[in-house]
Amino acid sequence: MLSHVPTTSVTLMTAVYRKIFPAVKTELQKWESRAKQIPNNELRTQALASIASKRFHCQGGAVFALLAGERWKEAVRFIVAYQTISDYLDNLCDRSTSLDPNDFRLLHQSMEDALSPGNSVKDYYQLREDQEDGNYLIDLVETCQDVIRNTENKEHMRIHLINLEDMYANLQIHKHVILEERIPRLTKWYERNKVKVPTLTWYEFAAAAGSTLGIFCLLSYALSGRLDKKLAEAIYDSYFPYMQGLHILLDYFIDQQEDKEEGDLNFCDYYPSKEKMKERFTFFINQTDNRVRKLPDAKFHKMVHHGLVGLYLGDMKVKTLDSGHEIAKDLLKISGNRARFFNMNTKIYYKLSKNKNAV
Repeated sequence: MLSHVPTTSVTLMTAVYRKIFPAVKTELQKWESRAKQIPNNELRTQALASIASKRFHCQGGAVFALLAGERWKEAVRFIVAYQTISDYLDNLCDRSTSLDPNDFRLLHQSMEDALSPGNSVKDYYQLREDQEDGNYLIDLVETCQDVIRNTENKEHMRIHLINLEDMYANLQIHKHVILEERIPRLTKWYERNKVKVPTLTWYEFAAAAGSTLGIFCLLSYALSGRLDKKLAEAIYDSYFPYMQGLHILLDYFIDQQEDKEEGDLNFCDYYPSKEKMKERFTFFINQTDNRVRKLPDAKFHKMVHHGLVGLYLGDMKVKTLDSGHEIAKDLLKISGNRARFFNMNTKIYYKLSKNKNAV
């Protein structure tokens, strides 16, 4: 049984390694087995690649299952399926020959349908050449629908789930079209929404839209039976835009060199200076601290927040960045001891993994 929400870094890591990661591994093995059966070669390749290279997204997201009480396994089931859809579609949009925004929109309709048990599944590949996936994407969608269908008080979270998903889908659509249209589309989208996020730039808003953390938090509280309208609103306001923005900005931060080599869009490139970027990251860290302390299980949410800082800045890619070490050192100092704890654990994990692979 796993019903107690961790309140310390040690109890959190113990629950994650003993309960959450093994459950995630089981779910991912199931979806990997299904992906191997996809008839179309391109779809099969991208499905397997997304699981192989992005499984840490599922592991990180599944930490929120600790909020679901005795129904934590159902939370893991949903989180792995939903995150697998996200990572699979990201691969299809990022690495496919299609640059059609209508194709990307139809593909991402699957993410809205996954959050809406009343929606019927569709032919999500209708606007692209590669189509036959042996019902892989539909099965992922229906798995998510099944969990939500059996969740009490789901009406309290629906509007927030759909708002978060809509922003996520729009980001993916705008950032994957032809190169010349990407920035104009992203800035126009921001102009239509900046009244909601007056403290953010267009690229910070785009980053905040690109995280699934708020969705996982809402779903897990709903499964626990504790979610009401007031809590749903508090979660949305606590996670969007600052927690989610920090999450994705850190992700882009460590990928700067990699994205430069690949010619991919990176939101950190739009800060006018390294000093300004560090200043804005500090702003996101402080704002997230202020927001999450108002939630129940505030210690857990703070650990997730500081865990993001520690985990991302512990990535080996930080060493490849100009001023990377100095910026990471300053941000860890601002975030405090918990962030340093997770940072140290991340570095140990990478070191052990490297030694294991060298044997």
